[in-house]
Amino acid sequence: MRKESMTVMKGWSKDRKHTKTMTRGLFHKFLILISLPLLTSELQSTEISASSLRGTEQSNYIEQWEMFTSNDMISSHQTMVDIDTLGTTLSFLNDSLCYIIDPRRSMTVVAQELTALLEGKDTVVNIVHLGDSHIQAGFLSGRTMRLMQGAFGNAGRGWVAPFKLSRVNEPNDYYIQSNIKQWIAGRCVQSSPKCPWGIGGIGIKTEAKTVRFDLVIAPNNGAGYSFNKVLMYRDSLASPMLPLKDEPMAGLSFGKQAYERVVIDTFEIKSLIDTFAIKSVATQNATNLYYGFMLTNGNPGVLYHSIGVNGARYTDFTNRKYIRQLSLLKPSLLIVSLGTNESFGRNFSEEEFAAQIRAFVNLVREEMPDVTLLLTTPIESYRRYYKNKKRYYRPNENMPRVAASIRSLTADEGLACLDLYSVGGGQESCAKWFESGMLGSDRVHFSRSGYTEQGALLFKALMRSCLNERDNYSGEELGSAEFNYVRIGEEVSCVE
Repeated sequence: MRKESMTVMKGWSKDRKHTKTMTRGLFHKFLILISLPLLTSELQSTEISASSLRGTEQSNYIEQWEMFTSNDMISSHQTMVDIDTLGTTLSFLNDSLCYIIDPRRSMTVVAQELTALLEGKDTVVNIVHLGDSHIQAGFLSGRTMRLMQGAFGNAGRGWVAPFKLSRVNEPNDYYIQSNIKQWIAGRCVQSSPKCPWGIGGIGIKTEAKTVRFDLVIAPNNGAGYSFNKVLMYRDSLASPMLPLKDEPMAGLSFGKQAYERVVIDTFEIKSLIDTFAIKSVATQNATNLYYGFMLTNGNPGVLYHSIGVNGARYTDFTNRKYIRQLSLLKPSLLIVSLGTNESFGRNFSEEEFAAQIRAFVNLVREEMPDVTLLLTTPIESYRRYYKNKKRYYRPNENMPRVAASIRSLTADEGLACLDLYSVGGGQESCAKWFESGMLGSDRVHFSRSGYTEQGALLFKALMRSCLNERDNYSGEELGSAEFNYVRIGEEVSCVE
């Protein structure tokens, strides 16, 4: 395990006139104070010292540095890192393109809410990241989640789904175990799901009368995600559950109807814990169908709900019942990372793909009119083909068309867009990702390092968007927080 304290600081001078003169200077950037163990292959950084600065920059830097260190916020093994070095370990990345294209400034509301957290407001900002297998693994979204929560506060692990119980891979920072080994699983990608599916894109069902779940935060990879509140999402006909151990409970509520047959049971614990066991209450004629859990810690900050399903496409989530369930998470920002699976269609059509995205967007706008939508384009990968019974790979020729379709539609619809395809090097870049060890053996999915690199790029783009909003609006419109000292939390860890 690698656990470190991180602190983010933006040198935002209280002298607005001076701030404008520093727009291209050091203080217009986020600076991260980060402990040395984090300087791994996942995050290469550039140390900045006061001696490397000159004149006014140096004196201002030293003054703010002394103010910062005088608060005992920094340990002796921390170094200073410029946020612009995040996600730039690969020389072929186009860092100048790592920003959110936002023609109608839709990110303003998100920037306001994050600003409120910096000002000390006791609130939670919910972010949902919806995607395919690139997201289900949890490395990409997990990296962004850690960085966002470090900068703005850690409100908990958020949504967790029983992927392994449904016999597929799940993120490595939690476990959901059960006494039932053979579950009937339904997924949003199935043409005829074997059982209904919920917020996480999956559902698990059993006819067994006694069901036990053990929710476990992984001791290493899940460090910092202790919880004191559990929300369980289940079918209304499923058996409710009670804590198995004598945990000091602060409150229990059962069967709160959330949407149609989706109900929520809430368990409030008096102290932070890393494991929680619950067992079903025997009921007659129960069909035990469960969707997932939400884990929170009662603190203000960001709840980053990562929801990925292997093989998912836009059409798999374009379902009114599903979008209504997704709205139960009350997201301020909905990040959508899809398009890879569509690119493997034999008869890929840009017009048809755009129509599918538009149908999804329209449905989200109808059911969640206040949410900010951010669409990302997928980074280029390979496509497999055979010749004379031999397997070969070539760059997926549909990837640039997928990226172009997403860019075009977001521009037409006034949506925010992060063009990771171009940031990642664009056409023919998949060879560079593969040669760098960032693309997996199937040449479609990325290595862990490849995903964490992309997660850092997403965080960087989000931060640049917030800074851009801060520059273009007065303090009254975005709040009084000046982003002087934004801390990346002491208990937020980054694990190899």
